[in-house]
Amino acid sequence: MTKRIELMTDETIMEAVKSGDLQQASMLFERYHKRIFNFLARLAMDRALAEDLTQNVFLRIIKYRNSYREGARFQSWIYQVARNVFSDHYQAHKNKYSDFVDVDKLRDNMAEAEDEQWDEKEKLLHRSMALLADEQRELLILTRFQHMKYEEVAQVMNTTVANIKVKVHRAIAKLREHYFELEKN
Repeated sequence: MTKRIELMTDETIMEAVKSGDLQQASMLFERYHKRIFNFLARLAMDRALAEDLTQNVFLRIIKYRNSYREGARFQSWIYQVARNVFSDHYQAHKNKYSDFVDVDKLRDNMAEAEDEQWDEKEKLLHRSMALLADEQRELLILTRFQHMKYEEVAQVMNTTVANIKVKVHRAIAKLREHYFELEKN
């Protein structure tokens, strides 16, 4: 039985969830919770918040399971749900946030396991990412950290592949600019 479940595609499992077999959602959780957490942690730059938002993503998947379209790629759909959860949280708490990111406190919020040490270049990269506009940071997280194809990102962001390519190119250029500026200081 276990092998049969492991061979099931994400889409097949989601169809089962949509049909009322909610226990199948645990398989999707096992397959995606780390990726969704990492995506949200990099977007929010706050690991505790990312944990809460990740739970909300999987709750929404169950609550809005009927909005999943048969034949749609599950990965694109779950990232769209994650984007919506993040956006809803941000909108509900926007008075707590501003465009200013305190990059000195970023290290505390993004602290990895205590035994892991970040070298200086990694610190600079994360500080540079924090200085990007939200959309640019999200694009780089999806394409570079989550290893999503441009086609999938275009579907998640409801735009064209060409538009995504241009925006990723610009985001990388801006990241490089921030990185070298921080490196000088």
